[in-house]
Amino acid sequence: MERVPTVLTIAGSDSGGGAGIQADLKTFSALEVFGMSALTAITAQNTRAVTAVFELPPEIVAAQIDAIVADIGVDAAKTGMLASSALVRVVAARVRERGIRPFIVDPVMVAKSGDRLLREDAVAALREELVPLATVVTPNLPEAEVLVGRSVQTLDEMRVAAEAIVRLGAGCAVVKGGHRQGEPIDVFFDGAQHLEIPGRRIVTTSTHGTGDTFASAIAALLARGFGLEDAVRGAKEYLTLAIEHAYPIGHGHGPVHHFWKWWMTPKSGAPGAPNQEPVAEGRGG
Repeated sequence: MERVPTVLTIAGSDSGGGAGIQADLKTFSALEVFGMSALTAITAQNTRAVTAVFELPPEIVAAQIDAIVADIGVDAAKTGMLASSALVRVVAARVRERGIRPFIVDPVMVAKSGDRLLREDAVAALREELVPLATVVTPNLPEAEVLVGRSVQTLDEMRVAAEAIVRLGAGCAVVKGGHRQGEPIDVFFDGAQHLEIPGRRIVTTSTHGTGDTFASAIAALLARGFGLEDAVRGAKEYLTLAIEHAYPIGHGHGPVHHFWKWWMTPKSGAPGAPNQEPVAEGRGG
């Protein structure tokens, strides 16, 4: 039997199921890799707010990573919520010591609800210790501004920011354009070439966990053997369709639909009801 690629998420838990390790594991399953998790924090969270956060001790995070590497192995990994400098440092140490590659860094700083998920003391550690280990870093515009210390709004500023992140040591930066007005263009820079990756603007409130999903999809496709550019483009296409097919959950920013390709537009009119035929597959699915 063919071996299934294995992908590790090192991130926090979202009790509402839309972001964090829950979104990561759904993405891994949808993109046909075996998902594993090293939990960094437990959040009390729904579509409207993060009401409580409990950070796990760094030694427990390290032990989870060690246990997975020792037995199952890791074909790719990605990070999400790493709330403190201590957590950032222990993850960086384990990634270095265990030779975990490819390694995707999603520099999660603020939840969709506006609640902060990365303490100020962790920003420098993220920039200095984790980014240099990354195969790809996937900041949105506010996160890119924090990483490079300057305004990032225009396409030119996104290109400059991507270059600055690569100079920090990352193999590649994808500065996401979802926060811009107009077409959500992402800027890709791998140290040699700039690419603008276009997208479709979908009017919806179902955007919770989009950053987690995008980074996880890149990790999954790299683990499956896709090249870097194809993995990024495939991840964006998968995410776009997951947003487009989302159904209402909660009363705030609802989740995307990670398993859209197994569901049909319902004939009954009930949002998200399953049907007999899967929707057409997107690239990288």
